[in-house]
This record gives sequence, structure tokens and C-alpha cells, in this order.
Amino acid sequence: MSYAPLDLTNKTAVVIGGTSGIGLALAKGLAKAGANVVPTGRRAELAQSAAADIKAAGGKSLAVGCDVTNRASLEALLAATIAEFGSVEILVNCAGTTKRTPTLDVSEAEWNNIIEINLSGTFRACQVFGRHMIERKYGRIINIGSISSFVALFEVTAYCASKAAVAMLTKSLAIEWAKHGICVNAIAPGVYRTDLNAGLLDGTARGKEFLQRTPMGRFGQLDELIGAAIFLASDSASYTNGHILAVDGGLLASGVNQ
Repeated sequence: MSYAPLDLTNKTAVVIGGTSGIGLALAKGLAKAGANVVPTGRRAELAQSAAADIKAAGGKSLAVGCDVTNRASLEALLAATIAEFGSVEILVNCAGTTKRTPTLDVSEAEWNNIIEINLSGTFRACQVFGRHMIERKYGRIINIGSISSFVALFEVTAYCASKAAVAMLTKSLAIEWAKHGICVNAIAPGVYRTDLNAGLLDGTARGKEFLQRTPMGRFGQLDELIGAAIFLASDSASYTNGHILAVDGGLLASGVNQ
């Protein structure tokens, strides 16, 4: 097989959690690489806005709302995307939530909500879209993990547990579905300031510690995740499977930085 360029033309990508933050940046990046992109999330108005932005930039898109806690919602998303574009080649699972709480104070409801969205929602989406990809003998699934897929973060136990599980879910699906022409990988972002985590980072000791532990000495820019996503979504990643790609400014490699 010859080298395949990083071109997603004639491929369709569904980005779940693609209406804000990391997911929106990835949705727009995949569209610029040539893919038809369906950015979706629970808030239909944000899905419409994201799809409109992609179309305004010259891409092809579709506005559909989706809730990863509801299998019927995911099935409807798949059906709508197939009706519009014919097939789905790329799935990006970016829906997520977190909350900082001392572990002894984490309620059953808080724990269950984080696990349900971050882990079970990713699993559910992989099942629904994976079946379609298996039937077509081709697919690229990109799950969004975290540096907490590898190391613990203080007082976000449910989030860390969910993201560690996402990493192993990624590897498990990779070895099971490889024979069907599907590559399942994950991106583990380092510290990127988004609406989801701004309250944990801005002007806090936690934010300062993250900066100290990151050799590049700054938070990541969302656009710096796009190249990794385009690669994993492309035919250039045809032999990349079950990998967790850290895009973290060197944080996970870091011991003593000064």
C-alpha cells in the first residue's frame, strides 16, 4: 500500500459532542480536511450553529441533535447521516462532563452521571456506529480520552475513572474490530482551557500546577488537536490501531521541569 495523503474528501464524519470546545474545533478541522461533518450534541441550537459555521466555510454538514445517554437518539443520528451522505466513515466521541468534588463527598448521582456520559455514552455510540462500519468493512473511530487516562488528577475521581476506562474500551474495540477494517484509536489531550474546565484553571493553584508540570509552559490551543484527529481519521492511519495519542505539551513525559 502506498502512502495515503491526509485527505478526507468523500468521507463523512460524525462528531458527538462536536458543538463546543474540543469537539467543535475537531469538527471544523475535519471539514477543512475535506470531510462531510455532522457536529452533534444535546443542544439542538448549538448543533445548528456548528453546522452553519461549517457550511459558511465551504464544507458540507448536517444539523442533528443527539443525546449519548439515549440509544434511540444515536440510532436516529446514524439514520439521518446515512440519509444525507450515504454512509459514515469516521466517528469522533467527544461528549463529556466533569466536576471537582472530594471523593468522600461524591454522590451516587454525580458518579453515575459522569460515568454515563463519558464512558457509557462512548460505548453506546461505538456500538451503534460500529455496526454500520462493520457492515461496510471500513471505519475510523476516535475516542477522546485525557491525560487522566494515564495519571490521576486531584478530586475528579469519577472523571479519571471514566477516562481510564475509555482508554481500555478503545484498545478492546481495536483488537475486536480490526479484522473488519476498522481502526479504533483515542486522543488524550493535555490541558486545554475550555468552558468545561475554565473554573478549575483560571487563576487557581491547580491551573498554576498544570502549567508548571507542562514542559511547554502553557495550555494547549484547541487547533493543536486537529492534526492528530485528521491523521487518525485518514487512510494514513491504516495500520494505527488501539493507540492513545497524547497531545499534551510533554506533560506525561515530564518528571522535573527545572
